[in-house]
Amino acid sequence: MATSTIIVIIVVAVVVILIIAALIWMAMRKRRARRRIEAASIRDEAAGRQHQVGQREALADETAARARAAAAEADAKKARAASLQQQAAAHRSEAATSRDELNHEFERADEIDPDEKRRGIT
Repeated sequence: MATSTIIVIIVVAVVVILIIAALIWMAMRKRRARRRIEAASIRDEAAGRQHQVGQREALADETAARARAAAAEADAKKARAASLQQQAAAHRSEAATSRDELNHEFERADEIDPDEKRRGIT
């Protein structure tokens, strides 16, 4: 082969490599541009949904606050119920004591009453 042929082959090879490199560089540039556009679209969509998510978070906070208030109210009612049960037990005890005293007085009256003794004999 002649030197000029070798030089032409090398020049053609270098040109082909440069063309391929240029095509790859352009493809990568287009790909980056498309990805930038896609990323911007995703950001716009996310920004549009940001208000809706904020509303959902506010609703969740409000519901949690209501749950805490209801729990506090339930605790207060539970404490009130326990207090009323204690009062009822105290009243029941007092009533039982009063009933025992009353029965004892009826028994004492029966022991003292002369007519009651006769009724028991007949």
